[in-house]
Amino acid sequence: MDEKIYELLPQGVALSWGLVKQPQRGPKRELNVNQIVEAAIAIADEDGLTAVSMNRVATSLGFTPMSLYRYIPSKDDLLLLMQDAVCAIPLPPIKEEAGWRVNIKEYFNACLKVFTDHPWFGDIPISGAPITPNNLQVVDWALGCIKELPLSDFEKMGVILLISNYARGCGLIQRDLNRALQSGATEGTFSGRDYSAALKQLVTSERFPHLHPIIMSGVYTEENPEANDVGDDFDFGLELILDGIDSYLLSKKGK
Repeated sequence: MDEKIYELLPQGVALSWGLVKQPQRGPKRELNVNQIVEAAIAIADEDGLTAVSMNRVATSLGFTPMSLYRYIPSKDDLLLLMQDAVCAIPLPPIKEEAGWRVNIKEYFNACLKVFTDHPWFGDIPISGAPITPNNLQVVDWALGCIKELPLSDFEKMGVILLISNYARGCGLIQRDLNRALQSGATEGTFSGRDYSAALKQLVTSERFPHLHPIIMSGVYTEENPEANDVGDDFDFGLELILDGIDSYLLSKKGK
């Protein structure tokens, strides 16, 4: 490996790969990058991403902010390291006999769990392709779930991106629901069920010809769960995506 490889990477990414030497001087060398990142994650889990600052993290560890900067040069680098750290998730073995759909569902659920375990995760903007080790380990695992499919490398990455984006969308919805409930909302206000009676009067068939029957059935506001015979919203959406991939695979066979 090129000894200068760290010069090709952003500082935070180089830190995530362990390519940056730790300071040899300092307060008894009692700090390290992992301690700082773990402290920052604990703060974000408790109080949200906006609560994370170099000063707050340093205080929680009993050091000065300047001590932290010797290990992690900027807050942006810290956020990147936090993001990568929570991607160090248990990766279950791929169940080859179960088929790719079962394994991709495992991947989806694992991605979704990161958002539910760390609600701030989705508050960090996507700034580019994953290039940190734990992130790439998850991508590698996901690719293993579809390794037997007759797809090109481009198509395989497209499938993983599709599932990842859907997991992110579901994760953000679940995060917002949880935050709403914590702030005093009810499930009825979040789903619209508390306003169902009013909507049934306001959403007329003349103005909303296609939405009106769905409002009246109670499906739109989840007022009538019996009308929904496809299961959980997230699961239903995932099944549609997997069916679409299946259909694409069949179309390739026919060519």
